[in-house]
Amino acid sequence: MPQHSKTQILQGVLYIFGAIFLFAGSDALSKYLAGFYAVVMVIWIRYVVHSGLMLAVMLPHSGFTVFKTRQPGLQLLRGLCMVGTNMLFISALRYIPLAEGTAIVYLTPLIVTALSGSLLGERITRLQWFAVSLGFIGVLVILRPGGALFTPVSLLAVGAACTFSLYQLITRKLNTTDSSATTNLLSGLIGSTVLGCIAPFFWQSPSAYHSMLLLALGASALASHLLLTEAYHHANPSTLAPFTYAQLIFAGLIGYITFGNIPDIFGFIGIGIICASGMLVLWHQANPIRP
Repeated sequence: MPQHSKTQILQGVLYIFGAIFLFAGSDALSKYLAGFYAVVMVIWIRYVVHSGLMLAVMLPHSGFTVFKTRQPGLQLLRGLCMVGTNMLFISALRYIPLAEGTAIVYLTPLIVTALSGSLLGERITRLQWFAVSLGFIGVLVILRPGGALFTPVSLLAVGAACTFSLYQLITRKLNTTDSSATTNLLSGLIGSTVLGCIAPFFWQSPSAYHSMLLLALGASALASHLLLTEAYHHANPSTLAPFTYAQLIFAGLIGYITFGNIPDIFGFIGIGIICASGMLVLWHQANPIRP
């Protein structure tokens, strides 16, 4: 991996904070708009605006070569996984608080670890399996069988974590053959096309105010991905990975300010357990030990 100066690393951390703040804000905005319009419509407009802006930025610079891919099948599957993740997660956020929903999706690094053995042939150590088990315990603490959040709806967030895990595994495969610009653009176009086939059946004409929010949602999606890309130009992913857990803090603050949701004591404990398990996986990757 390339070596970066302290100044570059600091810039990378600032960029990653900007990206995850926009991610949390986009989720909150989607949750708000899904209270007025069908989830399909909200996500479709988000994809259309995002993809349109990406085309406006990339075509003048790269031309039509940005569409070239060596693995069209995997690109299609990645796009479908992204659609599934957004549909499941935003649907879940209609009924569960933002912080708790975000925490459940943060099972993704643990699920990726569990699946990388069978799908990518990677060796999983006992410590990694312990971290995966710890993360699922954290989700159980948040949902608490018999508690208010333990409903079929919360399974939507778990499903989002699963599809997002597959999305990340496919991304790792595509990174060896296609550029990140091509991959992100094609996923957005696939999402726009797939949802565009059914969006007319769910269409409601938005108000002027909500139209502005929908445009802002698409623009923030593009801005967050650009910031994320810029962050990885300034620092290694392993250096920045621990800082991504700040999204749970942003989600909690935005959820409180926007919707008045505050996690209870079990929610805080469960979120802490999930963070700890994810950090354990990151530590293991940086300091591999024998199984």
